[in-house]
Amino acid sequence: MKGVLILCAYSCFFLAGVDAIGKYKGLEFLEPCSRHDPELESCLAKSANVLTEHFRHGLPQLGYSEVEPIILDEVHIALGGGPDGYRAQFKDVAAKGVSALRVTGLRARLSDDEVQLQLALSIPRIRAAAKYRSSGTLILVQASGAGDYWGEYEGVKAKVFIRAKPFSAHGRQYLRLQQLKMDFSVQNIRMGVENVHDGNTILQAALNLFINSNSQELLKEMKPDLRRKLVQVMTAFVEKLFSQVPYDAWISD
Repeated sequence: MKGVLILCAYSCFFLAGVDAIGKYKGLEFLEPCSRHDPELESCLAKSANVLTEHFRHGLPQLGYSEVEPIILDEVHIALGGGPDGYRAQFKDVAAKGVSALRVTGLRARLSDDEVQLQLALSIPRIRAAAKYRSSGTLILVQASGAGDYWGEYEGVKAKVFIRAKPFSAHGRQYLRLQQLKMDFSVQNIRMGVENVHDGNTILQAALNLFINSNSQELLKEMKPDLRRKLVQVMTAFVEKLFSQVPYDAWISD
Protein backbone atom coordinates (compact mmCIF):
# COMPACT_ATOMS: atom_id res chain seq x y z
CA MET A 1 0.00 0.00 0.00
CA LYS A 2 2.62 2.46 0.92
CA GLY A 3 3.45 0.92 -1.92
CA VAL A 4 3.44 1.79 -4.03
CA LEU A 5 5.56 3.50 -3.61
CA ILE A 6 8.37 2.93 -4.17
CA LEU A 7 8.98 5.74 -4.48
CA CYS A 8 9.48 8.41 -2.03
CA ALA A 9 11.21 11.75 -1.54
CA TYR A 10 14.67 11.01 -0.27
CA SER A 11 17.50 13.48 0.03
CA CYS A 12 18.75 15.07 -3.19
CA PHE A 13 20.97 12.82 -5.22
CA PHE A 14 23.60 13.48 -7.86
CA LEU A 15 25.40 11.69 -10.68
CA ALA A 16 28.98 10.74 -10.05
CA GLY A 17 29.97 11.30 -13.68
CA VAL A 18 29.39 10.43 -17.30
CA ASP A 19 31.60 8.11 -19.34
CA ALA A 20 29.55 8.03 -22.54
CA ILE A 21 26.00 8.29 -23.78
CA GLY A 22 23.87 6.22 -21.43
CA LYS A 23 26.89 5.03 -19.41
CA TYR A 24 27.37 6.55 -15.96
CA LYS A 25 29.95 5.73 -13.35
CA GLY A 26 28.35 3.20 -11.05
CA LEU A 27 25.33 2.95 -13.36
CA GLU A 28 26.88 0.93 -16.18
CA PHE A 29 23.99 -1.49 -15.90
CA LEU A 30 21.70 1.13 -17.47
CA GLU A 31 21.29 0.18 -21.13
CA PRO A 32 19.34 2.68 -23.25
CA CYS A 33 16.50 1.32 -25.39
CA SER A 34 16.28 2.24 -29.05
CA ARG A 35 13.30 4.37 -29.96
CA HIS A 36 12.96 2.22 -33.12
CA ASP A 37 13.04 -1.14 -31.32
CA PRO A 38 9.76 -3.01 -31.99
CA GLU A 39 10.11 -4.37 -28.45
CA LEU A 40 10.70 -0.92 -26.95
CA GLU A 41 8.15 -1.33 -24.16
CA SER A 42 9.62 -4.68 -23.08
CA CYS A 43 13.10 -3.13 -23.15
CA LEU A 44 12.01 -0.20 -20.98
CA ALA A 45 10.30 -2.55 -18.51
CA LYS A 46 13.49 -4.63 -18.29
CA SER A 47 15.59 -1.49 -17.70
CA ALA A 48 13.20 -0.34 -14.96
CA ASN A 49 13.42 -3.71 -13.22
CA VAL A 50 17.23 -3.76 -13.45
CA LEU A 51 17.33 -0.31 -11.84
CA THR A 52 14.92 -1.46 -9.13
CA GLU A 53 17.01 -4.53 -8.36
CA HIS A 54 20.11 -2.38 -7.84
CA PHE A 55 18.09 0.13 -5.86
CA ARG A 56 17.15 -2.47 -3.23
CA HIS A 57 20.72 -2.50 -1.99
CA GLY A 58 21.12 1.26 -2.20
CA LEU A 59 22.82 3.37 -4.84
CA PRO A 60 25.37 5.57 -3.07
CA GLN A 61 26.46 6.97 -6.42
CA LEU A 62 23.04 8.61 -6.63
CA GLY A 63 22.99 9.61 -2.98
CA TYR A 64 20.97 6.60 -1.79
CA SER A 65 22.84 4.74 0.94
CA GLU A 66 19.59 2.95 1.79
CA VAL A 67 16.06 3.04 0.41
CA GLU A 68 13.92 1.71 3.25
CA PRO A 69 11.94 2.28 5.30
CA ILE A 70 9.81 4.65 3.27
CA ILE A 71 8.24 7.30 5.48
CA LEU A 72 4.89 9.07 5.12
CA ASP A 73 4.43 11.92 7.59
CA GLU A 74 0.78 11.18 8.39
CA VAL A 75 -2.42 9.62 7.08
CA HIS A 76 -5.99 10.23 8.28
CA ILE A 77 -9.18 8.21 8.35
CA ALA A 78 -12.75 9.26 9.14
CA LEU A 79 -15.72 6.92 9.70
CA GLY A 80 -19.18 8.37 10.21
CA GLY A 81 -20.23 11.95 10.73
CA GLY A 82 -21.22 14.02 13.71
CA PRO A 83 -19.39 14.59 16.98
CA ASP A 84 -19.15 10.85 17.71
CA GLY A 85 -17.73 9.88 14.32
CA TYR A 86 -14.51 7.88 14.50
CA ARG A 87 -11.33 9.74 13.52
CA ALA A 88 -7.80 8.36 13.46
CA GLN A 89 -4.44 9.87 12.63
CA PHE A 90 -1.39 7.76 11.77
CA LYS A 91 1.93 9.57 12.11
CA ASP A 92 5.40 8.70 10.84
CA VAL A 93 4.20 5.71 8.83
CA ALA A 94 7.29 3.57 8.10
CA ALA A 95 6.90 0.99 5.33
CA LYS A 96 9.27 -1.84 4.39
CA GLY A 97 9.05 -4.12 1.37
CA VAL A 98 8.33 -1.49 -1.26
CA SER A 99 11.77 -1.93 -2.83
CA ALA A 100 10.79 -5.49 -3.85
CA LEU A 101 8.49 -4.04 -6.49
CA ARG A 102 8.48 -5.36 -10.06
CA VAL A 103 7.32 -3.66 -13.23
CA THR A 104 4.86 -6.19 -14.67
CA GLY A 105 3.65 -4.09 -17.57
CA LEU A 106 4.63 -0.94 -19.41
CA ARG A 107 3.08 1.08 -22.21
CA ALA A 108 4.95 3.96 -23.82
CA ARG A 109 4.02 6.73 -26.21
CA LEU A 110 6.96 8.79 -27.38
CA SER A 111 7.07 11.88 -29.57
CA ASP A 112 9.50 14.74 -30.06
CA ASP A 113 7.63 16.92 -27.59
CA GLU A 114 6.12 14.46 -25.08
CA VAL A 115 6.72 11.16 -23.32
CA GLN A 116 3.86 9.15 -21.81
CA LEU A 117 4.40 6.05 -19.69
CA GLN A 118 1.87 3.73 -18.10
CA LEU A 119 3.37 1.28 -15.62
CA ALA A 120 1.84 -1.69 -13.82
CA LEU A 121 3.67 -2.48 -10.58
CA SER A 122 3.54 -5.46 -8.24
CA ILE A 123 4.82 -5.64 -4.65
CA PRO A 124 4.57 -9.00 -2.85
CA ARG A 125 4.34 -7.70 0.70
CA ILE A 126 4.59 -4.43 2.60
CA ARG A 127 4.96 -4.16 6.36
CA ALA A 128 4.07 -0.86 7.99
CA ALA A 129 4.27 0.63 11.47
CA ALA A 130 3.08 3.97 12.83
CA LYS A 131 1.93 5.87 15.89
CA TYR A 132 -1.82 6.41 15.94
CA ARG A 133 -4.25 8.62 17.81
CA SER A 134 -8.01 8.22 17.57
CA SER A 135 -11.24 9.75 18.84
CA GLY A 136 -14.95 9.05 18.62
CA THR A 137 -17.08 5.93 18.89
CA LEU A 138 -16.39 2.62 17.17
CA ILE A 139 -18.84 -0.32 17.35
CA LEU A 140 -20.51 1.26 20.39
CA VAL A 141 -17.17 1.61 22.20
CA GLN A 142 -15.64 4.97 23.01
CA ALA A 143 -12.48 4.62 20.91
CA SER A 144 -10.49 7.68 21.92
CA GLY A 145 -6.90 6.70 22.57
CA ALA A 146 -3.43 6.31 21.16
CA GLY A 147 -0.80 3.64 20.65
CA ASP A 148 1.14 1.68 18.02
CA TYR A 149 -0.26 0.60 14.66
CA TRP A 150 1.05 -2.25 12.51
CA GLY A 151 -0.04 -3.55 9.12
CA GLU A 152 0.85 -6.27 6.62
CA TYR A 153 -0.31 -5.80 3.04
CA GLU A 154 0.07 -8.66 0.57
CA GLY A 155 -0.47 -8.69 -3.18
CA VAL A 156 -0.11 -4.95 -3.74
CA LYS A 157 -0.82 -3.82 -7.31
CA ALA A 158 -0.33 -0.27 -8.55
CA LYS A 159 -0.81 1.59 -11.81
CA VAL A 160 1.20 4.74 -12.48
CA PHE A 161 0.79 7.21 -15.35
CA ILE A 162 3.62 9.62 -16.14
CA ARG A 163 3.61 12.43 -18.69
CA ALA A 164 6.80 14.39 -19.31
CA LYS A 165 8.35 16.78 -21.84
CA PRO A 166 11.91 16.61 -23.18
CA PHE A 167 14.09 19.71 -22.88
CA SER A 168 17.72 20.55 -23.58
CA ALA A 169 20.25 21.66 -20.97
CA HIS A 170 24.05 21.75 -21.10
CA GLY A 171 24.02 20.01 -24.45
CA ARG A 172 21.92 17.04 -23.22
CA GLN A 173 18.25 16.17 -23.26
CA TYR A 174 16.36 15.69 -20.02
CA LEU A 175 12.72 15.12 -19.09
CA ARG A 176 10.52 17.52 -17.15
CA LEU A 177 7.58 15.90 -15.36
CA GLN A 178 4.19 17.33 -16.36
CA GLN A 179 1.76 14.92 -14.70
CA LEU A 180 1.79 11.86 -12.47
CA LYS A 181 -1.26 9.82 -11.47
CA MET A 182 -1.52 6.54 -9.62
CA ASP A 183 -3.93 4.04 -8.13
CA PHE A 184 -3.44 0.86 -6.15
CA SER A 185 -5.15 -2.19 -4.67
CA VAL A 186 -4.25 -4.70 -1.96
CA GLN A 187 -5.28 -8.36 -2.09
CA ASN A 188 -4.88 -9.29 1.59
CA ILE A 189 -4.62 -7.04 4.65
CA ARG A 190 -3.76 -7.79 8.27
CA MET A 191 -3.43 -4.91 10.71
CA GLY A 192 -3.97 -3.97 14.29
CA VAL A 193 -3.06 -1.78 17.24
CA GLU A 194 -1.07 -2.52 20.38
CA ASN A 195 0.41 -0.76 23.38
CA VAL A 196 -2.79 1.27 23.70
CA HIS A 197 -2.22 4.08 26.19
CA ASP A 198 -3.50 3.46 29.72
CA GLY A 199 -3.50 -0.28 29.03
CA ASN A 200 -7.11 -0.26 27.82
CA THR A 201 -7.40 -3.90 26.79
CA ILE A 202 -11.12 -3.62 25.99
CA LEU A 203 -10.48 -0.78 23.57
CA GLN A 204 -7.52 -2.59 22.02
CA ALA A 205 -9.53 -5.80 21.49
CA ALA A 206 -12.47 -3.86 20.02
CA LEU A 207 -10.26 -1.93 17.64
CA ASN A 208 -8.42 -5.03 16.43
CA LEU A 209 -11.66 -6.93 15.91
CA PHE A 210 -13.15 -4.07 13.91
CA ILE A 211 -9.97 -3.38 11.91
CA ASN A 212 -9.45 -6.95 10.73
CA SER A 213 -13.15 -7.54 10.04
CA ASN A 214 -13.35 -4.42 7.88
CA SER A 215 -9.82 -4.07 6.47
CA GLN A 216 -10.79 -3.47 2.85
CA GLU A 217 -13.43 -0.91 3.84
CA LEU A 218 -10.90 0.88 6.03
CA LEU A 219 -8.44 0.92 3.14
CA LYS A 220 -11.15 2.40 0.94
CA GLU A 221 -11.68 5.21 3.46
CA MET A 222 -7.93 5.81 3.79
CA LYS A 223 -7.28 5.65 0.07
CA PRO A 224 -7.92 9.30 -0.99
CA ASP A 225 -5.57 10.70 1.65
CA LEU A 226 -3.03 7.92 1.17
CA ARG A 227 -3.05 8.25 -2.62
CA ARG A 228 -2.55 12.02 -2.35
CA LYS A 229 0.49 11.49 -0.10
CA LEU A 230 1.93 8.83 -2.39
CA VAL A 231 1.51 11.02 -5.48
CA GLN A 232 3.40 13.80 -3.68
CA VAL A 233 6.39 11.64 -2.77
CA MET A 234 6.42 9.84 -6.12
CA THR A 235 6.33 13.18 -7.94
CA ALA A 236 9.31 14.44 -5.94
CA PHE A 237 11.22 11.23 -6.67
CA VAL A 238 10.51 11.21 -10.42
CA GLU A 239 11.32 14.92 -10.78
CA LYS A 240 14.71 14.38 -9.16
CA LEU A 241 15.39 11.26 -11.22
CA PHE A 242 14.53 13.03 -14.49
CA SER A 243 16.59 16.08 -13.57
CA GLN A 244 19.71 14.00 -12.84
CA VAL A 245 19.66 11.21 -15.42
CA PRO A 246 19.57 12.43 -19.06
CA TYR A 247 16.84 11.20 -21.39
CA ASP A 248 19.38 9.33 -23.54
CA ALA A 249 20.20 7.07 -20.59
CA TRP A 250 16.76 5.57 -21.18
CA ILE A 251 16.00 6.20 -24.85
CA SER A 252 18.45 6.34 -27.75
CA ASP A 253 17.80 7.24 -31.37
